[in-house]
Parts: sequence; C-alpha cells; structure tokens
Amino acid sequence: MGDQRSVTGRTSQVLRDYRLKPKKSLGQNFLTDSRVLDKMVRAADIDKETGVLEVGPGIGSLTERLANVAGKVVAVEIDKRLIPILENTFASYDHVQIVCGDILALDVPKVLKEHLSSCKRTTVVANLPYYITSAVIMKLLELNWSFYRLVLMMQKEVAERVLAKPGSKDYGVLSVAVQYYATPEKVARVPAHVFVPRPHVDSAVLSLTPHKTSPAFVANRELFFVVVKSSFKERRKTLANNLNAHLFTDWNKSQVNEWLNRVGIDPRRRAETLSLAEFARISNALSDSCLI
Repeated sequence: MGDQRSVTGRTSQVLRDYRLKPKKSLGQNFLTDSRVLDKMVRAADIDKETGVLEVGPGIGSLTERLANVAGKVVAVEIDKRLIPILENTFASYDHVQIVCGDILALDVPKVLKEHLSSCKRTTVVANLPYYITSAVIMKLLELNWSFYRLVLMMQKEVAERVLAKPGSKDYGVLSVAVQYYATPEKVARVPAHVFVPRPHVDSAVLSLTPHKTSPAFVANRELFFVVVKSSFKERRKTLANNLNAHLFTDWNKSQVNEWLNRVGIDPRRRAETLSLAEFARISNALSDSCLI
C-alpha cells in the first residue's frame, strides 16, 4: 500500500520542481490520498493480463500503482505541460505508454487496438474533470469495446445521479443511460481536502461493470435515448406533457394519453418514476408502430 506522506510530498515536490500551477480550465485537482488510490486499484481488479486505459493521469501517482500490477497501461493526458513529467517518471516502464490528447476527441478504439489489443481484458481507471464527467462516461460506455470494468472518480453529485434509482430526486437521464450499459457501485467517498488544489465539492469513486446483456431489450437504441431525454425534459411535468411537447409534437394531449394507456404506462406519471424497462417498453412500442 502507498504511504500517505509520500504521495502528498511527491505531489507538492513535482509542482514546485516544474513550477506548475493546476489549470482551472482543465478542472485539475491532484489526488494526494494513498488510501483512495489503493481503493481504486483494488476495485479495478487488475492482473498481469489486464490492459488499463487511464484517463487524466496528472503527475502519475495513480499511474504508478497501475503500472505495478497491470500488464500494460496507456495513460491519456490532455495537458501538454504534464507529458514530460509523465515520460520522465515512466521512462523505465516499457509497458506504460503516455498519450497526449483530449479523451473526448481521441479515436479511443484506435488507441486501444494499438496499445492494449494483446491483453486478455481491458479496464478503465480515471480521475475525471468535473466539467466533462458525463460526456466521458457516455463516450466510454458507448464504444464498441468490451471493457471488463470502469473505475471512475467524479463529483459526488454526479455519482449520486449515476447510482440513483427510480423515484429519487437524483434519478434522471444519466441514471438511465449508465444503468442501460452497466451496473454502478460505490467504491469510496473522497473528501475535498485530499486534493491539491482543494475543490469546492467532495468526490466519489464508482465502479461500473458493463452488462453482458442489457437488463431490458431495446429494439432501437437511438430511439430509446430520444424517449428518455424527452421524458425528462421538464422534470415537474407529467410524462404525457413532456412527450407531447418534445416528441409527439403533431398530437394533442388526449392522443398521447390514449397511446400511453395502450402501452400500459399511466400518462400522469413523471419520468423519474419510470424504470429502465418501462422506458424500453415505450421506445419499443414506438419502434414497432413506426410513429416516429
């Protein structure tokens, strides 16, 4: 296990040596708690046959731990200032590859094929910047790549939305979208004071295990997500009102009510009460009827 003082000291030392100031524009907050780093590595369930895609390695504190247990590591860092630090730190690690790039713009399958295709399985480990968390999660989950697991650090409020169940105030589009692709579990709560600089909010680490088969059959995935997004457009409105305003725009309200009743969904319900299977029922009925 890592030593708490060594992680904190190394972070401070590197920032001083390279005269680095974390960039607010990139949401940079460097984790200094060795216990959280160890929990992330354990949750990722890595062995020498595992290839790891790390997003946002920063100055390499987590990367070092991953390199010690994984068969291969490819670390994607957007900040060009940090690339020399990472390259120097891992110069003697033949199985660690540093890639400079924006994960949202990067051809991730190409990177994975180039660096990790020989590995038996692939795991993602990431400390995600708050401002792009949802976009990165969905990009990774939507890739045509069979990830074994994704262990992701994110803002606590986003984690609560990912974990939320129907009927809760946090349940929304992100909850349904992530749970369509994977089973989320909480690994750790991460207080703000273990970062440099200290963010304004606490974080959490989640483990996402992709489904081998989806918990609900969806005939048309694109249509399914259109239904979900339309249903949550205005949270305080009923399902019928949202679908009438944002999907069935050529119908009147009574037509929408009648159609939902035929599908077996009470039109007076709000989107936050519907399960993934019920959203699938609506989108599949639409797909079968060719109404949209």
